[in-house]
Amino acid sequence: MAMSVRSPFVVVMGHVDVGKTLLLDKIRGTSVAYREPGMITQHIGMSLVPWPAVERFAGPLVDRLKLRGRIWVPGFLFIDTPGHAAFSNLRKRGGSVADLAVLVVDITSGLEDQGAESLKLIQSRGVPFVIAANKLDRIYGWRSVENRPFLFAVEEQEWHAVATLEERIGKLIDELSRFGIEADRYDRVRDFSRQVPIVPTSAVTGEGIADLLVVLAGVSQRFIPRERLQVADGPARGVVMEVKEEKGLGVVADAIIYDGRIRKGDVVVTAGLDGPREARVRMLVMPKPLEEMRDPEDRYMAVEEVRAAAGVRIVADGLEGVVAGAPIYAVWDPQAIPHVQKQIKEEIAEIKIESDREGVIVRADTFGTLESTILFLRQQGVPVRKADVGPPTHKDVVEAVLSRRRNPAFGVILAFNVKVPPDVEKEAASSGVKIIKGEILYRIFDEYIKWSHEVKTKTVEQILSQLTRPAKIQLLPGYVFRRSDPAIVGVKVLAGTLKPGVTLVKDGREVGRVMQIQKQGKPVNEAVAGDEVAISIQGDVIVGRQIKEGDVLYVYIPDEQARQWLFQYKQHLREDEIKALEEYLKARRRGSG
Repeated sequence: MAMSVRSPFVVVMGHVDVGKTLLLDKIRGTSVAYREPGMITQHIGMSLVPWPAVERFAGPLVDRLKLRGRIWVPGFLFIDTPGHAAFSNLRKRGGSVADLAVLVVDITSGLEDQGAESLKLIQSRGVPFVIAANKLDRIYGWRSVENRPFLFAVEEQEWHAVATLEERIGKLIDELSRFGIEADRYDRVRDFSRQVPIVPTSAVTGEGIADLLVVLAGVSQRFIPRERLQVADGPARGVVMEVKEEKGLGVVADAIIYDGRIRKGDVVVTAGLDGPREARVRMLVMPKPLEEMRDPEDRYMAVEEVRAAAGVRIVADGLEGVVAGAPIYAVWDPQAIPHVQKQIKEEIAEIKIESDREGVIVRADTFGTLESTILFLRQQGVPVRKADVGPPTHKDVVEAVLSRRRNPAFGVILAFNVKVPPDVEKEAASSGVKIIKGEILYRIFDEYIKWSHEVKTKTVEQILSQLTRPAKIQLLPGYVFRRSDPAIVGVKVLAGTLKPGVTLVKDGREVGRVMQIQKQGKPVNEAVAGDEVAISIQGDVIVGRQIKEGDVLYVYIPDEQARQWLFQYKQHLREDEIKALEEYLKARRRGSG
């Protein structure tokens, strides 16, 4: 099978309004302006920036860094739909289709919500990445020149502008360190395997774009094995990025083909919510070359075949209900269809989870976001009982109730990027199941952690309220108010917590039950170490016979509860309560011996 090397896939991610799209536009514009005839290829959802175009655009920088003639990657395939959903859907078995990521950060405001979210997703997938510290033109006193490399620009600035830039980069380095990431300005990075390069850029003026492209080339060649970028000449393998209804075409799938070829008339196998789907390709649609586009209605053309790596719109019957993030494979031999369907079934089964173990219920909008959510939760140590694509269902509520019985902190449905049907929401509320929904993964996680902590605290409080707390008391001489039926005596609490309703023991034998506790003539709910109180004791007890003034008594604690105190809830006892419990258990052992 003939093999050729493709360009690496690069995903651009970051917070809203950080300049991702503008940065992509600038990169694309660069590529168009400096291309050689026939060098630019248009894709659906992707832009190819060929290395020769980069070399022409960033010539002086390429020469300064001695890279001319040393780069073997053909260029970069930028994924045009910036955002973490696009990154999540770029999934293939055992990893990500994305080879590299660019995390765009506003240099004036640092990492924000979606920036942090993107960073965690990149980390969870283990994709090499570069940070574009964008909005360089906003640095006070910075003098910009269109498309100038950052390395040249920084040498021509006033000292105060450079000082402000360094301060901002310092803050960003500090923020990244909280995520366990070591980073530095790219020209100061000594070890690219340990440090993440930060490239200051301006999507407005184009400054730093040359540096960004050159750094991407260096990172590609250093960290992407050449065999990963090799593409074969067999049937296409790809991933569905988006499924939508197109006027005049019906339901279409925008897909990224990372290996092989797809042809008009091919059978493709992909996946919907209910498992593998089969469809026959009616049409393959690609954008026209730039110079052939006359108006927005005339932007696309039908092609006979598409070779990897490419972004293509697939028009085929049977794509209804196909889910983004699903694999899509072309099949050239009809006899191979069952085998490919089995492969896809297995791949989807690896993402979905259905078990009877304890854990949370997860719902997400696509296979890609579902897989990312599960990866993220696992890395945070949160077990998953059930995970699937689509809105939460009544069955999920039942599963959450079952999970809650084992552990109250797992009676929850985490809904990422999906709408919750009102009847399911209602059923969840009446069943005591919490639904946490949102579009930012780590926000959902933070809310879950906060809620589960509250649930655990409440549960522990409930359990503790049903356990008998240890106590040691002494009958005070001269304070016998009634000798029997019930006996009323003055006592001092030597250790622990005494409450009404507990049984008192002396030398391992039961004495009677505490009816009421009074302090300074008023009933109280408890007495603690150091308190002197009057108690009434009900039972066959007479002061002077079974118990005498000066006697030390303990609160009776059943064996099971004593074990719970010692092995599960010891941290909820005070030092004096632990002492009282240990003494009580020693006295019991003596009594039984």
